Amino acid sequence: MTDLSEPIATRLDAVRQRLRAAEAQYGRQPGSVALLAVSKRQPVDAIRVALSLGQQAFGENYLQEAVEKRAQLADETIEWHFVGALQSNKTRAAAEGFDWVHAVDRLKIARRLSEQRPQHLAPLQCCIQVNVSGEASKAGVKPNAVSELAHAVAALPGLRLRGLMTLPEAVESFAEQRSAFRQLRVLQEQLIDEGLTLDTLSMGMSNDLEAAVAEGATLVRLGTAVFGPRPEKSS
Repeated sequence: MTDLSEPIATRLDAVRQRLRAAEAQYGRQPGSVALLAVSKRQPVDAIRVALSLGQQAFGENYLQEAVEKRAQLADETIEWHFVGALQSNKTRAAAEGFDWVHAVDRLKIARRLSEQRPQHLAPLQCCIQVNVSGEASKAGVKPNAVSELAHAVAALPGLRLRGLMTLPEAVESFAEQRSAFRQLRVLQEQLIDEGLTLDTLSMGMSNDLEAAVAEGATLVRLGTAVFGPRPEKSS
């Protein structure tokens, strides 16, 4: 763990400074944007280092990997977020083992998560993934279908709908980055006007963090910016 401590501490400090600078620049309250450290393919020791530095929320993309990590880190207090695409035959592991699911984009998935959430646990916190860029390769509900899905998800007893999530098309222009995130913010404002209680905009990664903060992100998802390059997949 010693070999990981210094580089992760340096990266995590830089990310936190970057977040605080963006908050100040765009008139956000200090500390209003939380960091989700995406730890997919990172070793358990790297997560322990980040925990020792005050990071408690971690995001995973692969269920089996996450289940193994949770078992190894059972002695730690961790807020686990599932941020990957979720197939209907794998919802039980997400419902039983995570605190948050970020990528709900179908009512079928939401219903299964609700039904499979153990009753002794708090409702599963979730976000609806919206495909704001309209990319065929990306998951997410279309913007014009968000309202119907959001109201249906909010009514499910095992879930608590917290807000919206997006992974927009990667673009270099800051204005274009802001435009994509603005779409998500406007959609959420419309849902709030319709009576839903929402407080989370999960948007922004290392290349567009500032644009996301400018448009109201409350949670940004960063992986290699915190942990460094991901180890190669084992064969």
